[in-house]
Amino acid sequence: MIAAPTPSNEAERLAALYALLLLDTPPEQRFDKIVEFAAGEFEVPIALISLLDTDRQWFKAAIGLGDTCQTGRDISFCGHAIMRAEIMVVEDALLDERFHDNPLVTGAPHIRFYAGAPLILSNGMALGTLCIIDTKPRHLDPMALAILSTLRSLVIQELENSHG
Repeated sequence: MIAAPTPSNEAERLAALYALLLLDTPPEQRFDKIVEFAAGEFEVPIALISLLDTDRQWFKAAIGLGDTCQTGRDISFCGHAIMRAEIMVVEDALLDERFHDNPLVTGAPHIRFYAGAPLILSNGMALGTLCIIDTKPRHLDPMALAILSTLRSLVIQELENSHG
């Protein structure tokens, strides 16, 4: 497993995240509706809005993880996804050197497919991802990527509206 890297602007990124005052807040319908739609649209068992804190990824909205509301940042797929602007797709985690022996792949929730759209605010800070996850390998066509990108825009709009 390759641990998620730390962005060069980590201090500023965390300041932007904390300014939203969203970490550890109760579920909100405006975010829950987006992950519910994503799970249904892509027919995946897991969809998340993940926000990356110092040493954890915390789920503002989640479908398919039961009572789990966070995992370690070091094992997160989302920690890798925020390092780029475009959607990160892992078609088969068992074939990816970054993730093949990751505990989230070898154990519950048995991630095989991951697509994470970085949530990048207008100030350029990547706070987390909107991601869809499956327990079997998958491929996303350009239309599916466009839909995921549009859903990401809705999440970013809600994040920006919460804080300003």
